Amino acid sequence: MAEMAYSPGLEGVIAGESKICKVDGEKGMLYYYGYPVKDLAANADFEEVTYLLLYGKLPNAGELKDFSKRIRSCRAIKAPVLRMIQDFPRNSHPMELLQAVISFLSGYVDHKIEHSPTCSCRSTLHQIAQLPSVVAAFHRFSNGLEYIEPREDLSHGANFLWQLKGVEPDTDEGEIMDKCLILHAEHSFNASTFTARVVASTQSTCYCSISAAIGSLFGSLHGGANEKVMAMVNEIGRVENVRPWLEKALADKRKVMGMGHRVYKAKDPRSVIIEDYLQTLSKKHQDTSSYDILKEVERVFREKMEEKGKPIYPNVDFFSGAVYTLLGIPSNLFTPIFAIARVSGWLAHIIEQREHNRLYRPKALYVGEMDKPWQKLEDRT
Repeated sequence: MAEMAYSPGLEGVIAGESKICKVDGEKGMLYYYGYPVKDLAANADFEEVTYLLLYGKLPNAGELKDFSKRIRSCRAIKAPVLRMIQDFPRNSHPMELLQAVISFLSGYVDHKIEHSPTCSCRSTLHQIAQLPSVVAAFHRFSNGLEYIEPREDLSHGANFLWQLKGVEPDTDEGEIMDKCLILHAEHSFNASTFTARVVASTQSTCYCSISAAIGSLFGSLHGGANEKVMAMVNEIGRVENVRPWLEKALADKRKVMGMGHRVYKAKDPRSVIIEDYLQTLSKKHQDTSSYDILKEVERVFREKMEEKGKPIYPNVDFFSGAVYTLLGIPSNLFTPIFAIARVSGWLAHIIEQREHNRLYRPKALYVGEMDKPWQKLEDRT
């Protein structure tokens, strides 16, 4: 049999079929179950989009009311889990905590149900509901603050801000947080989602699949870019410093974070929407400094790249860090927020994988030596 072509990083390789998400990189469009993400962000809340991802259809009024009630009733953290969060090393990254807590939570699940063809609805909603509470609790404990109980009258995004800061967000901020979660909820076969599907293909549990996905998202080439964007903004400091900073960065072959995407050859549709949120918050807080620097970085960097015939646009990470900063969220929580949103997409893919399962078992192109002679231990150098 002839060897199949090798594609580093599986670039361009079709690894499976999915009805969940379509990324049109040429046109700069993103769809969840056929719905443009811009329409979902404009009209839905995160719980409604989560229902869509898990069930493949938009809920009617009764279905959404019941679904939201079940998610919100699962938000509170059990006492043993809270103790674990309190005892977790304070110098740990919150993503390490999330991975550990997911494994811990699996102990409260009936694994006979977990190994059924689809994740049990109860365990699925439990993970979606718990992650914001866990992240908020770890942040507060790490800063000598008390845990704040969740509220069932708040949306997913608004409740996270409430548990994080202890202040009920106003309507604009609660909605923007919720919409940001929608925009990060799903993005086809990215590294963490593919990781979740690979683990699911072994017939492991939802919890093991999600834990593995969190580990993948923690990698610097996947999650965390928006944190680095804000570090760049802080390093630049002022709009007039953008051009000399960029020229030096390009001369030093430094990567400009938040610009360009592996799939999108046009504007990332999520970035366009999040930029609008940043403008809204910047005006509200009377602080346009980050937005002004980012727009100048975009302008100058695109100018430099177009000179080389390489049109490059901002991705979802370019403006999101500045949005989170204006919402009062510390930068070490940016990647955990990604996980809070993406868990809905991960679970959708786990369910889909289980429904049409085939164990992932790709081949490797061996490039090592062959038929090497055995050497006795005393003869080896």
